[in-house]
Amino acid sequence: MAKVKWNLDASHSSVDFSVRHMMIAKVKGTFHTFDASIEADPADLTTADIEFNVDLSSIDTRNNDRDAHLRSADFFDVDNHPQMTFKSTSIRKIGDDEYEVTGDLTIRGVTHPETFTVVYEGGGKDPWGNEKAGFSVTGSIDRTKYGLVWNAALETGGVLVGEEVKVSLEIEAAKAS
Repeated sequence: MAKVKWNLDASHSSVDFSVRHMMIAKVKGTFHTFDASIEADPADLTTADIEFNVDLSSIDTRNNDRDAHLRSADFFDVDNHPQMTFKSTSIRKIGDDEYEVTGDLTIRGVTHPETFTVVYEGGGKDPWGNEKAGFSVTGSIDRTKYGLVWNAALETGGVLVGEEVKVSLEIEAAKAS
């Protein structure tokens, strides 16, 4: 198959994360609003062009007060930086249907290269004849590199919020007609 445009199927996709809390547990969250621009040959992602945008105000950790704090200037500062973006710069095949995708991640106006593992989960036609492809994405980032440095010291030692944020995306895309 040649490189073609794919439309993100947001109703069958997710953008999730987890971060250590109090050094003893993990808090998980999701972003409900996101989109992507994908031009790819799913059988060979090394030539793909991928751009991904996340609406940071759509954060949901199942706690309204925490979500409001995450939207504030202490963290994402969504009033001034409403989007998190990723644009691929290189893609390397590392196994059967597995790739390392490196690109520029921008949060709070700060951009750094980040690498994520992408697995092509397969493709096929849905009952209406639309060609679909699925991808799983995993990785982690250091939130402090992007100015997300708010924290609180614990009296028992350590900090309230971990620096490493684990990222997990499940993506389903439909071949553009």
